[in-house]
Amino acid sequence: MERTEPAWRPLTLSDMAAVADLLAAANQAEPTGEFETTQDVTESLTSPNVDLEHGSLAGWVGDRLVAYAVNRVRDGADPVHQMRFEATVHPEFRTDAVGAHVLAWAERSCRERHLKVFPEAPLELHGNGHENQRWYLGQLEKAGYHRARTFLEMRADLGALPPALALPSEFRLVTYSDEYFDAVLKTRNITFAEHWGSSVQSPEAWRHLITGSAAFRPELSFLLLRGDEVVSMVLSDFYEGDAKATGVRELYISHVATLPELRGKGVASALLGHTLVRARSAGYARAALGVDVDNVNAAVGIYERCGFKTSERWYGYVLAVD
Repeated sequence: MERTEPAWRPLTLSDMAAVADLLAAANQAEPTGEFETTQDVTESLTSPNVDLEHGSLAGWVGDRLVAYAVNRVRDGADPVHQMRFEATVHPEFRTDAVGAHVLAWAERSCRERHLKVFPEAPLELHGNGHENQRWYLGQLEKAGYHRARTFLEMRADLGALPPALALPSEFRLVTYSDEYFDAVLKTRNITFAEHWGSSVQSPEAWRHLITGSAAFRPELSFLLLRGDEVVSMVLSDFYEGDAKATGVRELYISHVATLPELRGKGVASALLGHTLVRARSAGYARAALGVDVDNVNAAVGIYERCGFKTSERWYGYVLAVD
């Protein structure tokens, strides 16, 4: 069958179901463990850092979406603006020509958006890929990107947890509610400032992507308070699409954070252990999280002591742009 080259245009809100279908087809060929619903896609692509008109690309063959890409500006550039982008091409349309077209668009569109928000800052392009996404990782390398980081996806069987540490008595344990929104965001921005690839997050983006997300589970998100200050937190999500696809109720731990002066004292381990026990009581069978292998706080060891084991790997690729 003769292959038709895609016709290109920006994404629109009416394309969200088509994006979900494309991601499902790609995931079937190269499993990543992620099963995004139309709701998940819509939430992600309507976040404040996405501009569909100027920062997205869709390749169509007839009425079939066969490729898409989206870039995301960051809320801060200190000292480098690390723009993220994502891209997926249907397995039937993976050619070097299509890959080069998508990545050339990503570089060009990121430059244009970057100059409007942080014109004085250096620009880096950041793209992630799962270890099974070999074609895409190869396209990144052909375009000059280098593998800068390895991220572990780790999972814990909630039926076989090690004994949890006692929570420190000098702090008050609370379940997340919106009254703690500002304090939680402040602690997030302090603790993630030293994480590779992280930048400050605005209240608008934090609410849209984290606490206002349909996946967010405030009843299984816990904070330790010292007065009005959040000294440690564990925030949790649940993705219906993943549970439907796998048959497993899995709690995803999106954030584990502790103020720098309290690290190394078992605070994060105790709060994470408490969260896992509560998740088990709530009917979850498994928990998952992602972590940088080179995390400056030796987080991999903390998670292993809480019962997590590595299940797969993601890679972070970077291209410095003049």
